[in-house]
Amino acid sequence: MTTIAVLGTGRIGKMHAELIDRQVPGLELSAVFDVYTEGAQAVANDLGCDLAESVEEVLASDVEAVAICTSTDTHVDLTVAAAEAGKAIFLEKPVSLDLSEIDRAVDAVEAAGVPIHVGFNRRFDPAHAAVQKAVADGSLGDLHMLKITSRDPAPPPIEYVKVSGGMFVDMTIHDFDMARFVTGSEIVEVYVKAAVRVDPAIGEAGDVDTALLLLTHENGCITSIDNSRQAVYGYDQRVEAFGSAGMAGSENPRSHTTEIHTADGTRQETIPYFFLERYIPSYLAAWEAFRDGLESGSMPINIRDGRAPLVAGIAAKLSHEENRPVRTDEVGT
Repeated sequence: MTTIAVLGTGRIGKMHAELIDRQVPGLELSAVFDVYTEGAQAVANDLGCDLAESVEEVLASDVEAVAICTSTDTHVDLTVAAAEAGKAIFLEKPVSLDLSEIDRAVDAVEAAGVPIHVGFNRRFDPAHAAVQKAVADGSLGDLHMLKITSRDPAPPPIEYVKVSGGMFVDMTIHDFDMARFVTGSEIVEVYVKAAVRVDPAIGEAGDVDTALLLLTHENGCITSIDNSRQAVYGYDQRVEAFGSAGMAGSENPRSHTTEIHTADGTRQETIPYFFLERYIPSYLAAWEAFRDGLESGSMPINIRDGRAPLVAGIAAKLSHEENRPVRTDEVGT
């Protein structure tokens, strides 16, 4: 049994704590901590675990692993501290908004030799994973193109937009990881066309809300990504891989498969509206992979996997600003 403390008990941290406590055999929730003590106390009371008074208390304890679910600007400092304390780490994305800071985390983790898993949960969605498997096992032949659709149901609050680092490192970072995961190849060039089509306030905050991205991979595959901050019909997440021997695609799930046919037309159930509705099973599978990685000594998404999507995100931002393709080696190797 591996004991874990969760740092950060906001929406994501609370969800992780509940999964650990209730649904992942082999993991035991030991304690939670948050600077917002009242929220952390409520989670501790609900799950019957300890409430730590500080990060230092957690890292000095005999807990074996920590889940870092705090705000992005704290991730690197906490990762470094956890690594130096010899704790296994489950780290929410993005690792940082600053490449030099990520490198500091990489150095600390690799120097300490602690296992770390970065929380790109979409890799564990059964539908997306099946597309990746079809590519990896050769079912599709040589991969020619990958198409990723990623659209949120509604834009985030403007105050969040202002501190998010921008859509490319906040939202699209998942898609950069998915592109690397499915193709099995690094991104070498990014070209972006982006605009403000949803909310003028997002543009006033210095960001975009609508984008098309074209990626070139090391193996020659071309990936297209379309992003929107507002899909009024729900949380739209699809992946399609096209190769010399066929195509594989993941579609949006529905809450049930009933179709109602009348003279007025056909009605289906809507797709999920919120990311937790869609991806709770993949978050659970990510924790199972973390548990298994502790046993095997090999994590499926390591700290360098957390670095590569930020490089692509920074390249995307530069491409948008300068209206040109940007090679990722211009940003960081």
